Amino acid sequence: MRIGAIAAAALLLAACGSSPPHEDYASSPEPEPAAPRLAPGEFPASLAAFGDGYPQAGDPCRRLGESEATANWLDDQSVLVGCPGRESADRLGGSIVETVEGIFLVSVPVKGKHGGQGDALVPGTDFNAVATIGCAVRDTAPLGDCEAGVKRKWGPDGATLVEVTRPDGSKRAIFFDGRYAYGAETASDDGSAGWAFKATRNADESIVTFGPERYVVPDALAIGG
Repeated sequence: MRIGAIAAAALLLAACGSSPPHEDYASSPEPEPAAPRLAPGEFPASLAAFGDGYPQAGDPCRRLGESEATANWLDDQSVLVGCPGRESADRLGGSIVETVEGIFLVSVPVKGKHGGQGDALVPGTDFNAVATIGCAVRDTAPLGDCEAGVKRKWGPDGATLVEVTRPDGSKRAIFFDGRYAYGAETASDDGSAGWAFKATRNADESIVTFGPERYVVPDALAIGG
């Protein structure tokens, strides 16, 4: 009888020892949600895109301002442009330097001709350099292209004059101290004597607003690259 009791106890202990190990059934962490896709024509905020299109209003590419994502690619001799597709990026004729969230970053050399060594004159002109800049002559007009020339150390105080030829052939002079615009020439025939002047900086450019007119003057033109 005692032997049977011992055998029963042994079987009970064996059954207890063969219990399956405890398993942690806690749920695994949920995967992080994917970044939202950009809508057609939308640019990520990290690129500081601005303007209505580049090189013309309505084009798919846009100018890019200064941000943490673009700072390494901004300089005085080119403009930084973002394009949503490789085809539109290649058409700009610049160099693709990076891709950010599906946007191709393109460094496009400033369209300008310099007179050569130092501040020599562009042949056939009295300008130290000439370039095509962004301009608009009416409040609601999109930016177009205007030809411009610069006369560095033009005034007795070493000021710089940037002369813009507007679409109708008339001229507008903008005055700079280094890279900072501080005034514009007025004319009695267009009523500009009472116009307000404002200049702001965006990356390597001066955005000049004079009455209803707007001009985008790159540093590469005003002070040289």
